[in-house]
Amino acid sequence: MPNMRLTKNPMPSQDPTVRNANFEEVALGYTEEMALDEAQRCLNCKQKFCVSGCPVRIDIPAFIHETAQGNFEAAYQIISLSSSLPAVCGRVCPQESQCEGQCIRGKKGEPVAIGRLERFVADRHNSAEHAEVSVPEKNGHKVAVIGSGPSGLTCAGDLARKGYEVTIFEALHLPGGVLVYGIPEFRLPKAIVQREIEGLKALGVKVETNVVIGRTLMIDELMEEMGFEAVFIGSGAGLPKFMNIPGENLKGVYSANEFLTRINLMKAYRPDASTPIQHGRSVAVVGGGNVAMDAARCAKRMGADVTVVYRRTEKELPARREEVEHAMEEGIRFLFLTNPVAIESNEQGWVSGIRVQKMELGEPDASGRRRPVPVEGSEEDLPMDCVIMALGTSPNPLIKSTTEGLATQRWGGIIVEEETGKTSREGVYAGGDAVTGAATVILAMGAGKTAAAAIDAKLSGNA
Repeated sequence: MPNMRLTKNPMPSQDPTVRNANFEEVALGYTEEMALDEAQRCLNCKQKFCVSGCPVRIDIPAFIHETAQGNFEAAYQIISLSSSLPAVCGRVCPQESQCEGQCIRGKKGEPVAIGRLERFVADRHNSAEHAEVSVPEKNGHKVAVIGSGPSGLTCAGDLARKGYEVTIFEALHLPGGVLVYGIPEFRLPKAIVQREIEGLKALGVKVETNVVIGRTLMIDELMEEMGFEAVFIGSGAGLPKFMNIPGENLKGVYSANEFLTRINLMKAYRPDASTPIQHGRSVAVVGGGNVAMDAARCAKRMGADVTVVYRRTEKELPARREEVEHAMEEGIRFLFLTNPVAIESNEQGWVSGIRVQKMELGEPDASGRRRPVPVEGSEEDLPMDCVIMALGTSPNPLIKSTTEGLATQRWGGIIVEEETGKTSREGVYAGGDAVTGAATVILAMGAGKTAAAAIDAKLSGNA
């Protein structure tokens, strides 16, 4: 009989007053007893609504069934049929709006904790010793993957399992893309990402770092001189957006992209960091998404008093609810219905404060959300010595500007066929944030899978 308890097993985690001063992982993971109990809450529905909510279509009832039986390795193998990064997805996917959002148990209580079970199963697998991976026989075809983020890693993994010779070209000195430069250690330990990448290397995937496509190499060279028959562009969205208000060029103003890259990739929070970053005492983070929460929580761990400034209400925050709750627990202040209009400086050209204006919600805009409208006469000055702009990102224009015949949106996203990931350039495919703009890890993975299937169909003659 299923366990009909209405609530999930809570996730064990570090105490907020301890974790807000360290970069160790906040969530500690389920014990075996908790995982078995939670898995038994699944009804194993005939209509798999949860699967329809998963962008990579993991057979969720099947892996949870094996988990409930204590067959953890079998559960992992089921997940691995669809996902190349289960330990990552179990930590950072927005399950509440995807698989868990479709769970039938959520209609009268809380849904099954699918993400927490995926993490448990993946961590269990990763902690055990396993036989060497069997490398598939090569099929004679070569594919290049640009970018080693979630879409690129997924595309590379799916193709490698089919016998393709795959090479990933990464611009930075470490592979992993946004998983290593964007998501903090306390949410996603980098050792987990590197382990997933080592698993792909064991399948025969080659990874070339410090290669900037559009500068070091061109797509034309990959295809015409190096023998790659197809190219997948998964270069992400690394170009930050700003508000274009006075003072954004002051010392002490960062994009969240730079701030997080320095902390996550270059370990700038360490006292001996070779690429240090300002340790602000009073930090304002402008924005309300997951990146804003990550930046705010990093600044807090570096000793700052942190205020998140967001122009709508708490209800409209686009960040995951869990990340908002963690930020609030850690002592981060939120100013809602507030928008910066200028950043102020001292005589040395450093940030000394921000001028903000109160907002109220008016009529809905194109996104369906009520548009923030300024309240006249409501401006005030807030003393700050650091401002982090977390307003989203767009695709870097480098690849599109150096590749002839590659059609893009006005805002920079590469135009593709939704069903295949095909671009306007023959033999070139794309997916993830390079196409959609900043989105989620699992959606990028889904795009990588789609493109891998289309590349295989074309090169194997089954298109």
